[in-house]
Amino acid sequence: MPNPHVKLIGYAPSRAMRTLWMLTELGIPYEHDPIAAAAPELKAPPYTDWNPSGRVPIVIVDGFPIWESLAINLYLDRKFPSAISLVTLEEQAQGMQWALWVMSDVEMNTFDWYLNSIGKPEAERDAALAAKAWEKLQKPLGVLEASLANGHLVGNRFTVADLNTAAVMYRARWMPLDHWPRVKAWLDRCWSREGGLAARRARGEQV
Repeated sequence: MPNPHVKLIGYAPSRAMRTLWMLTELGIPYEHDPIAAAAPELKAPPYTDWNPSGRVPIVIVDGFPIWESLAINLYLDRKFPSAISLVTLEEQAQGMQWALWVMSDVEMNTFDWYLNSIGKPEAERDAALAAKAWEKLQKPLGVLEASLANGHLVGNRFTVADLNTAAVMYRARWMPLDHWPRVKAWLDRCWSREGGLAARRARGEQV
């Protein structure tokens, strides 16, 4: 059987980083179109044929396009079974659970905190917005801390559930997480994996 043709569309300083990490973990060859998220070409065919929203990332596997980074990773997990796969139906359900949770409860507040604490030039930061985002993160961080008693989110091993959740929490690596030592240690472990390091290098980090 010939090897599948896999194409990743989207540049690393975007949510495409999450899928770049996943593809590195899987160890499968892929073609990469590093188009920027703001490129006008995304709003026209062929890109809108693959994603009518005109956004990245997009992955195409043997002609099948899929978009939304965490859905892409869960699809790749089923398509290409590996050591990080969610095996049982229950594990797959937990993987979807954590993907939905981190997007709804964590992502935007992490982004707002980062931009207004570190990311923007100091004169452009909104301290009140950073403080509000930090307050909203207290409960989710507590939930995650309690869920990491055995060091992982699903089972007793690193899976795509850890990858997706840690990938969305990329900017949380700069947060003061001493009150949540399990979260801090888990983020460090996840992002120190070769796939995480590859994604960080692709974003321009010196690691």
